[in-house]
Amino acid sequence: MYNKIIKPLLDFLVALLGLVILSPLLILITLLLAIANRGKPFFFQNRPGKLGENFRIVKFKTMTDARDKEGNLLPDASRLTAIGKFVRKTSIDEIPQLFNVLNGDMSIIGPRPLLPEYLEIYTESQSKRHNVRPGITGWAQVNGRNAISWTQKFSYDIWYVENICFSLDLKILFRTIRKVLISEGINTENMATTEPFNGKN
Repeated sequence: MYNKIIKPLLDFLVALLGLVILSPLLILITLLLAIANRGKPFFFQNRPGKLGENFRIVKFKTMTDARDKEGNLLPDASRLTAIGKFVRKTSIDEIPQLFNVLNGDMSIIGPRPLLPEYLEIYTESQSKRHNVRPGITGWAQVNGRNAISWTQKFSYDIWYVENICFSLDLKILFRTIRKVLISEGINTENMATTEPFNGKN
């Protein structure tokens, strides 16, 4: 009952309340990122959601589209703007996903939505992470986020799917707030983002 009825209702109410309360901050960050990214404050990308069905995720755009002479994107760390570093460090870049929650594509708590190309290389066990809607934060995020291996992340995701309940979601929410305040586990060493999943790491 919790997963099918109560959790979706709580997601909608929390997302709506969050957008109302955070609207001044959202407007300010949108304006600053629009200036830093030449009129592009948001980042959109297709991600697989529940049952692997694609949806369009929205986040604040923390990196420019700077390219080298051959037209290839520069490394992530080189494209990260000053305001982008702040937005990423404080996890403000995740806030626009509240719109995805309102739309029913995401949940506040759940396995993070990854890239569509990973679907083909998941093991049967790893695929279980798509039995529920993806979340803005999750069990893997409060247990290391980008500082742990993919194997560990999937293990945490699967455990969450098999043990989902209100008390666990509440625990994850409070631990998320704590980790955001201390900026823990956001980036892997010398990288702006975590390394891609290749089916082994």
